Amino acid sequence: MATDKELSDFLVNVERRAFKQAVYAVRKDESALDIVQDAMIKLAEKYGDKPAAELPMLFQRILQTTILDYFRREKVRNTWVSLFSGMGGAKEGSEDFDILDSYEAEQGSEASESSADKVERAQTLQLIDGEVQKLPARQREAFLMRYWQDMDVAETAEAMGCSEGSVKTHCSRATHTLAESLKAKGIKL
Repeated sequence: MATDKELSDFLVNVERRAFKQAVYAVRKDESALDIVQDAMIKLAEKYGDKPAAELPMLFQRILQTTILDYFRREKVRNTWVSLFSGMGGAKEGSEDFDILDSYEAEQGSEASESSADKVERAQTLQLIDGEVQKLPARQREAFLMRYWQDMDVAETAEAMGCSEGSVKTHCSRATHTLAESLKAKGIKL
């Protein structure tokens, strides 16, 4: 049974990786933060009494389920928005002002970088994302768990339901495929 300190330490250690994984999945920082927070709350509420060794696998499953739930909600929300969007238009001068439009970003932050840098970074990330998406499902799954979530080989093997050797093979093939395809597109990592 995990103590409160073990649970708290686990959540602190997994927070950044979980956020990266959620951002990679949903591509919205605010939504990713909500997803990670929901997953952490669910783990603490429902599985806080489990042994500390089981927490990583439980959290990973909860996080994946929470991401899927997000996409399901978005699909329903988008359906309703599209149905009702044609019913009324915005009146001229009505609350169109957005304070964020006039916000000046701090020097050195992502918001303050030039448009050319943003476009270049977005294109590079899009290329990388496209290449990761082209990987076979098992290779992509192993690659993301090992290198995005920093899971070790044993944890990845348990999560994927395969041997540690299979995880190593999937990861090796994924990294070689990604390196070659990105190199062919002029991206050097």
